Amino acid sequence: MLAAQHLEELIAAGRITGEPAVQPAQVQPASVDLRLGATGYRVQASFLPGERATVRERLDELVMHEIDLTRPCVLEKGCVYLVPLAETLDLPETLSGKANPKSTTGRLDIFTRLIVDHATEFDVVPAGYRGPLYLEIVPRTFSVLVTQGTRLNQLRLALGAPESNDALLDELHDREGLVFVGDAPIDARIAGGLWIGVDLVGADATSVVGYRARAHAPLIDLSRIAHYDPRDFWESIPRPGKGRLILNPDDFYILMSRERVRVPARYAAAMVPYEPAIGEFRVHYAGFFDPGFGHGPHAPTGTRAVLEVRSHEVPFVLEDGQIVGRLLYERLLDEPTKLYGADIGSSYSTQLLRLAKQFR
Repeated sequence: MLAAQHLEELIAAGRITGEPAVQPAQVQPASVDLRLGATGYRVQASFLPGERATVRERLDELVMHEIDLTRPCVLEKGCVYLVPLAETLDLPETLSGKANPKSTTGRLDIFTRLIVDHATEFDVVPAGYRGPLYLEIVPRTFSVLVTQGTRLNQLRLALGAPESNDALLDELHDREGLVFVGDAPIDARIAGGLWIGVDLVGADATSVVGYRARAHAPLIDLSRIAHYDPRDFWESIPRPGKGRLILNPDDFYILMSRERVRVPARYAAAMVPYEPAIGEFRVHYAGFFDPGFGHGPHAPTGTRAVLEVRSHEVPFVLEDGQIVGRLLYERLLDEPTKLYGADIGSSYSTQLLRLAKQFR
């Protein structure tokens, strides 16, 4: 995977361009934030263009109405939108890409997926892609206010096919320590990735162990930081008496990992969002952990992972410590010139149970 300095070189070389120009603040330790363009579209349904069509050709068949994003605009809960992004790519044949929602996007249950021309998969940019980028947006729980330039997702670029294997993780855990409980390293559960569990106990009997989104909540303006009273949007979940929580189908929950997680400077990590073998629930919507997450002087023994959880089809019981997801670690070409943390203004560098940054 490319680090920040490699991404900056691509921007300088005109391989990643934007209208307006890409700003330095968009470059993260191992990704580039993507911005909404000036115009969006309400569409009938989600779609992929397929090998024979561009996104624009399919969009003309499905558009319901056009949205002017040069001024703040409401995206209604449950509706599907498609927005051309401000950025355009001209990748060399050696580079491909993957996209994912930003952390705040996931914590607000805004479902986003990147689409490129001739795509047969979401969130994948094929090697050597030249052309525009589009973002599908579906607010699932809250209606939100956005505008041109709002950043909802990010793009990672890779040279070749980054590998994550168990031998690498075993060695990395022995050398660096990848998971902790409290301040102590623990034996890592490594099998097709690093597995983590859920915390339903908290620090004491009065602890809040999670939040469940309210069904009918006010509008959220994404530009307002530390503005909203969480009680208007969320029901707090106190420590359950028997250490178990029953998830209601399709309700949206914010929970926390039992373990503190560390991502060393030369690596990034991605959480596999859905594991049907361990239950019919989705555990993470953003799913990307930057180099330096839970690492360094601000978090010497790791940082908790906040889990965005939704059960599908049936009620599902979670118990304290139950395994709920796994992290795949990927090597970077070089250590980034910037690392995740307070020094670059990262919002969740020392988080415990933390809602999106729009809430007080």
